[in-house]
Amino acid sequence: MTISRRTLLGTGAAVGLLSACGSNTGRDDGGSDGKGPKLSQWYHQYGEDGTEQAVKRYADAYDKADVSVQWRPGNYDEQTAAALLTKSGPDVFEVNGPTLDQIQGGQVLDLTDLFDGAKDDFNPVVLAPKTYDGRIWSVPQVVDMQLLYYRKSLLSDAGRKPPTTLDELVDTARELTTKKVKGLFLGNDGGSGALGGTPLYAAGLQLVTDDGKVGFDDPAAAVALAHLRDLYEDKSLLLGAPSDWSDPSAFVQGLTAMQWSGLWALPAVKKALGDDFGVAAFPSAAPGAKPAVPVGAYGAAVSARSAHKQAAKDFVKWLWIEKTDYQRDFALSYGFHIPARLSLAKKAAPLTEGPAADAVRFSTENGYAEPLRWTPASRVAYQDALSRIIKSGANPESELRSVVRKVSAELDRVKKKSA
Repeated sequence: MTISRRTLLGTGAAVGLLSACGSNTGRDDGGSDGKGPKLSQWYHQYGEDGTEQAVKRYADAYDKADVSVQWRPGNYDEQTAAALLTKSGPDVFEVNGPTLDQIQGGQVLDLTDLFDGAKDDFNPVVLAPKTYDGRIWSVPQVVDMQLLYYRKSLLSDAGRKPPTTLDELVDTARELTTKKVKGLFLGNDGGSGALGGTPLYAAGLQLVTDDGKVGFDDPAAAVALAHLRDLYEDKSLLLGAPSDWSDPSAFVQGLTAMQWSGLWALPAVKKALGDDFGVAAFPSAAPGAKPAVPVGAYGAAVSARSAHKQAAKDFVKWLWIEKTDYQRDFALSYGFHIPARLSLAKKAAPLTEGPAADAVRFSTENGYAEPLRWTPASRVAYQDALSRIIKSGANPESELRSVVRKVSAELDRVKKKSA
């Protein structure tokens, strides 16, 4: 099974299961041919051609350690979580996090010192969930984000403009729905998986507040989620598409006038539709609230069980902070992503015009990342409730009350653990 960078923006898999990781880790406590210590570096298995060869080329170019790259298929999050509890795991590893449990459990090293003179150049939205107690625990590699794609010609023919409010999105999707074309595609589950907390942020709310409280215990949350049910009841949503939301096939094949997907889909959409498309953030869901787009970033972290901690940190600094040419290559040569460094994103030619430039602007003006305290347990409770609201017509107020209780208990657990 191949996985692309888009998985970090999905619902995610619970980590912490002690699944078998295999014995071939690439870690060795000895030296190697004058290049310094041997280091094992893990990546999840990307679905983008050329990525594996690129990261192995980067590792080969490093002359202060012998870095062995491991390309890990399967459930990477579970594999890594299990490996961090052993001495046979990686020295350096790619992580969608790290998680709060991994930080509080002392499983990863503090990398704050690597950012001296460079911290302000990293996208603050994706750096925030990698920061805990004022310390930084992984180095963001690239930024991925989700967007609303729309067909300019179909909206124009219907006398519509790109929706800027959730009310307008519901009306526009209804107006654009015909016997052959649906108005909107949010995923084959109606949007509960892909959207996640996005409607809450578009209502001016949060998943978790800065002081560690439930951030959506507010009537505006129920109003926003009720609109998603409206889309489902109106039969404006495309359901049962051959490919799910992360693939732009339904959009480029004319099955839907608008589709929620990711920045990674933009080259394929551009190739198929030319200039007949635009992108937008998820529309504002409450008066005075800003539109929202979810962003995320895999990061490079160092295992606290590494036998060569300083050497591993030195390698991470070299690759993900100093080697800006490799960072640009990784972001744009094997897919379509935004460099995590603001200066690189501004200079990247493919990102400076058209919908791509709009996407970069949305990532800074409207972007949010799932907070570090948003644990897998909280995510599952919320996603299940959202699915019931959309597909079964469950009452948003009562569903959210239940979720608030569960998330509040989870936040209390996390707080006690850190005390």
